[in-house]
Amino acid sequence: MDTQALVTIVPSTFILTILNLFIQMFLMKKFLFKPIRRVLEERQKRADQNIRAAEQEKAEAEAVKAEYTKNMAQAREEAAGILERAKQDASQQADALLASARTEAQSLKTKAENDIRQEKKRVLNEAKDEIGGLAMDIAGQVIEREVHEADHRALIDDFLQKVEDAS
Repeated sequence: MDTQALVTIVPSTFILTILNLFIQMFLMKKFLFKPIRRVLEERQKRADQNIRAAEQEKAEAEAVKAEYTKNMAQAREEAAGILERAKQDASQQADALLASARTEAQSLKTKAENDIRQEKKRVLNEAKDEIGGLAMDIAGQVIEREVHEADHRALIDDFLQKVEDAS
């Protein structure tokens, strides 16, 4: 065998090899590259759709989050308002109760003072009546007998003793 025969270019083999290469390229392009490209394009479209859907869902989630945050802020404001109104109502009720208690206490105090005055007047009138009665008794005793100074002193002491016992 000749080593040169292995390295030499045979024109018919060369042309057939190149022609074979073009035919293989054409067949690979038609049956392999186009379907693969189509599959890749479809995958790309699905990926783009998934990305758009994810972005849309993210935007919707952010909108929901913003609305939630807004609603929570409003709820906090309403809760603070309710607490403030409750404090004011409680304060007003406490003030009303205090005013009522003061009025009632003043009324009770006034009634007690009036009762004390009336009782004092009644006691004084009873004392006056009793003193008057005792004075009448003394005067009657004085008239019945002649009064000496010692009798007079005894009558006065007796009168004072009866006044003390009465009070």
